[in-house]
Amino acid sequence: MAQGLELSVIDFRSSWNNMRHHTEEISSDRLLVRRGQAFNITLYFSNRGFQLGLDNIIFVVETEDTVYLDSEPQRQEYVMNDYGFVYQGNKNWIRPCPWNYGQFEENIIDICLELLDKSLNFQSDPAMDCALRGSPVYISRVVCAMINSNDDNGVLNGRWSENYSDGINPAEWTGSVAILRQWHATGCQPVRYGQCWVFAAIMCTVMRCLGIPTRVVTNFDSGHDTDGNLIIDEYYDNTGRILKNKKKDTVWNFHVWNECWMARNDLLPGYGGWQVLDATPQETSNGFYCCGPASVRAIKEGEVDLNYDTAFVFSMVNADCVSWLVRGGKEQRLHRDTNSVGNFISTKSIQSDERDDITEKYKYEEGSPQERKVFLKALQKLKIGSSQGPYGADLSPSSPMHLSQYGPRSSDSPSLRPSDVIQVSLKLQLLDPPNMGQNIKFVLLALNMSPQFKDLKVNLSAQSLMHDGSPLPPFWQDTAFITLSPEEAKTHPCQIPYSQYSQYLSTDKLIRISALGEEKSCPKKILVDKIITLAYPAIMINVLGVAVVNQPLSVQVIFSNPLSEQVGDCVLTVEGSGLFKKQQKVIIGVLGPQHRASITLKTVPFKSGQKQIQANLRSNKFKDIKGYRNVYVDLRL
Repeated sequence: MAQGLELSVIDFRSSWNNMRHHTEEISSDRLLVRRGQAFNITLYFSNRGFQLGLDNIIFVVETEDTVYLDSEPQRQEYVMNDYGFVYQGNKNWIRPCPWNYGQFEENIIDICLELLDKSLNFQSDPAMDCALRGSPVYISRVVCAMINSNDDNGVLNGRWSENYSDGINPAEWTGSVAILRQWHATGCQPVRYGQCWVFAAIMCTVMRCLGIPTRVVTNFDSGHDTDGNLIIDEYYDNTGRILKNKKKDTVWNFHVWNECWMARNDLLPGYGGWQVLDATPQETSNGFYCCGPASVRAIKEGEVDLNYDTAFVFSMVNADCVSWLVRGGKEQRLHRDTNSVGNFISTKSIQSDERDDITEKYKYEEGSPQERKVFLKALQKLKIGSSQGPYGADLSPSSPMHLSQYGPRSSDSPSLRPSDVIQVSLKLQLLDPPNMGQNIKFVLLALNMSPQFKDLKVNLSAQSLMHDGSPLPPFWQDTAFITLSPEEAKTHPCQIPYSQYSQYLSTDKLIRISALGEEKSCPKKILVDKIITLAYPAIMINVLGVAVVNQPLSVQVIFSNPLSEQVGDCVLTVEGSGLFKKQQKVIIGVLGPQHRASITLKTVPFKSGQKQIQANLRSNKFKDIKGYRNVYVDLRL
């Protein structure tokens, strides 16, 4: 009888396999292979050679790939691309914010695996957790909970205030690598601070590193419905000022989440593909601060009873807004807006720096019969499940859910007769781009659409907003008295000086201008508003010469102080995967009024292909003047 084989050495052929599995940028020293693709290993035996027909070797492997994308351009974008854009601003001014995902940078794969081991799931039952790691549904929920630190020692602490003195203002970050490395270096202590776009960008890095196709998605005018009735209630006083919401319902100027591509074997066929995951800690899901995966198709079709957290995501893109005037302790309904939530849902285009609008993936056209049909279907499902409350919690008795309120809804104010309809339209229009440091110039447009004279009183106000929709106190008010002849249009010019708004700005640079109009003979009020984001001039980056792997490269960074006053504590940060080994920090100090300056940095690129340089300038007056430059790095001269 032949002697059995004695295994001596296994050669995993790491360099050869990793090249073919597109993981060579992570490592060439250890085997890193992707699901569903063949790889080669070599076995060496110590006692004799392998004899074909006599010896048998059995391998047990599982090759099902539940995150497979059949498009090579999509795989390159959503798995391999290590930079991108996070869209910010507002629906009228969408700004691409450059971001360094850096999923192939040194130690990032180890940090991502450490993140899994630090999860509560692994800590409570390591064997079960490891057994379930082949499921993208499971692993995405674990990662989602670990990106925030509400339940555990996750990566990021969230903060939505104006005090970031004991950490980093979320607006200053330009990449994931520095955050993940800091979390690891401090013994997995949460990094301070993040907001939605930082949570989503970090999750994108981790999921792409783990081989799961992922993209970052921004929803403009994103609803946060806390009581599960698909209504966002907003309250105003008689000056048009928005009041703090007693129910905590808000409309975020924008909100950022992720989509991950995966099969949904836990659902009926047809709900696989892109799934929403939201690591921003808003509400709990099965007791933990995570959200998703929620099927994008299920969201569009109103299937809000499907796992996970589909109802909550549906409300972020589909809730109706109801405006209330608060006066004398009473609430008067002003109007209901069925299409203000969920606009210009955006992500980076495939292999392009352009923005891709994917709103139609989430909902049918606003105002269409199909859109209202889906809305009512979702509402009916929520009503059936309302004994468990909003998305699974108890519904307050003070907020009953009635389908009748989604047709013509009654309010505390008396019904209006036809003669009570005001027949006047108001509109706020900017005269110049809203640049930081300059006066804000705009006009109030009033149009009389009736054959009668109209005497209007319009209260105008301006106040800063936080990114999550929370209002700050007003800093500017005005009152306009306008008499309109039949079918006449008039304008009322307005100006808010920089000296008046500068000291009241939030970090988010958001200003809400509102106008509340009333006419003598009509009890009906008109409310219009405009949200503006103040813009900075971008940092300019010039690459001096040809970029080649392992060859010195000079990068010129040109920046300026946009304000007509001196700023201090200026720090410039520059980074870029494959170009800089770590984030570069340059202390600038003081910049005079509207002063322009430049510095030249030297680096040695260490990876070839399309790369991106990201830069940010902060000071004691501003935090996020940004710029970027795409660079192609040649392998050799």
